[in-house]
Amino acid sequence: MKNIGLYFGTFNPIHIGHLIIANHMVENSDLDEIWMVVTPHNPFKKKSTLLNNNHRLEMVYLATKQYDKIKPSDIEFNLPQPNYTINTLTHISEKYPNYNFNLIMGEDNLKSFHKWRNYEAILEDYKIYVYPRISDGIVENQFIDHAKIHRVDAPIVQISSTMIRNGIKSQKNIQPLLVAKVWSYIDEMNFYKK
Repeated sequence: MKNIGLYFGTFNPIHIGHLIIANHMVENSDLDEIWMVVTPHNPFKKKSTLLNNNHRLEMVYLATKQYDKIKPSDIEFNLPQPNYTINTLTHISEKYPNYNFNLIMGEDNLKSFHKWRNYEAILEDYKIYVYPRISDGIVENQFIDHAKIHRVDAPIVQISSTMIRNGIKSQKNIQPLLVAKVWSYIDEMNFYKK
């Protein structure tokens, strides 16, 4: 049974930091593939700055094309909004019964994981792979030595999509932070310039 890691994000835009983490996770754990799940609208984020779903999916496709073990996923596009991770996990597990799904998250998300809808149900049925992030707050005791939570010693990446959008808006050269084809797409479509 294939072991799939689900890496959720708005990927607005996807950048080399996302790829560094995804690649590190798939190469240094028991995961066979990483699916980059493009989130249509995170209930905790303002919608206004989000590019259209299909543009963000296209950028993930362009960014991951050369990686055999990293794939774009639009599985959340047809689920009711706002969507919660537990619903996606249930849906994807029913849709692909021959795959074993796992959740990938940054340590910053683990710190607020106790606030997620049905987080207990997620932990009951899925493993969580956590990559390090520099952030405030503490991880709740219940998650520190949890059998289903695996910390992966990935590089700490301090690149954010917000930083990239702001850089483009103020006409800075942010090309090294993006896969070349993603940069070309953003430039061609005039994204994030206003």
